[in-house]
Amino acid sequence: MIPRDRYVQTLLFGKPDRIPLRPGGPRESTLAAWRSQGLPEGVNYYDALLELLDIEPDDTGPRVSLGVDFKMIPQFEEKVLQHKPGNPGSYIVQDWMGAITEISDRYDYTYIRSAKDFVTRKWHRFPVQTREDWLEMRKRYDPSAPGRYPADFAARCQALRDRSYPLAFSINGPFWQLREWLGLETLCMTMLDDPAWIEEMIEFWTEFVLATMQPILEHVQVDAVHLSEDMAYKIHSMISPRMARHFLLPTYRRWSDRIRASGCPIISMDSDGHIGKLIPVWIDGGINVCEPIEVAAGNDIVEYRRTFGRTMAFTGGIDKRAIARGGAEMVEEVLRVVPPLLEEGGFIPGCDHGVPSDISWPNYVEYSRLLARLTGWLD
Repeated sequence: MIPRDRYVQTLLFGKPDRIPLRPGGPRESTLAAWRSQGLPEGVNYYDALLELLDIEPDDTGPRVSLGVDFKMIPQFEEKVLQHKPGNPGSYIVQDWMGAITEISDRYDYTYIRSAKDFVTRKWHRFPVQTREDWLEMRKRYDPSAPGRYPADFAARCQALRDRSYPLAFSINGPFWQLREWLGLETLCMTMLDDPAWIEEMIEFWTEFVLATMQPILEHVQVDAVHLSEDMAYKIHSMISPRMARHFLLPTYRRWSDRIRASGCPIISMDSDGHIGKLIPVWIDGGINVCEPIEVAAGNDIVEYRRTFGRTMAFTGGIDKRAIARGGAEMVEEVLRVVPPLLEEGGFIPGCDHGVPSDISWPNYVEYSRLLARLTGWLD
């Protein structure tokens, strides 16, 4: 079975020959620690892992990216506005989204651009403060803007038609996107004080995404669309399920209808935090996969399976803290989660977020070895 079919069959509760081996990916600081713990310099961590486990890679060919940009065009200039020396020191920067943020001076503003490491920040100002700001922001989201699609988009779609690997693209959900424009506190308060404006912004974002993804859905068969929608704290969602249904559910339904009409079978939702009360909203919105299912936030993936049955598949769900402790605690956690869900299907096990640096390379290898046995890659 090729990796593409294996991925789709797994998440659709089908009959894959094996479960995809996706133990979780490290960030920059994790890789730096692993290099001092036995991971060879200059070697891809996953290639090294497969070699240690004596597993033959099943997909070694080159991959083609769609190259479609859902971000604002043009982006704001990234620049340091102020350096605050000290121990610790910090930079106040304008990021590419137009927000004024503060980060440790161990890093620079490129760490805000992508999740290269576990970098926390403090927000000082968000780009949309007034309706005038909003009217200017809208101009940066033209589906036909130069650079939105690569010049060789048609050739990429053609090359992707006979691929062996799963193809997906990612979009920001409406809550995530409005939070980038307004900030969390302003977004939540404006939902109460001026809901019509929130609905206007959500409608704009919904239409922008529909227009931007339409050429993709028309020209290549996509296997999955991933929604980024971090909208939960440790024990609660950031807005109530009732508010999520009112403001967000119509967008989910419109997107999922269009995506499914194209033949794409998987729509996945990525949210940190405690998501138990949000999952029913997402199911009603046509979403059929959730990740990463953080254990420290009170999520119990085994209980979710009992509650939601085959209406929701999952990826992730293994407590990163237990992987870090290793030994019997790691084994206990993996066996708590993996066999019960694998028996029913609809589950790709892995670390419940990015792999942090307190998970050592030896512990990661042993955890991955156990995962490989359970998912059919090792006897």
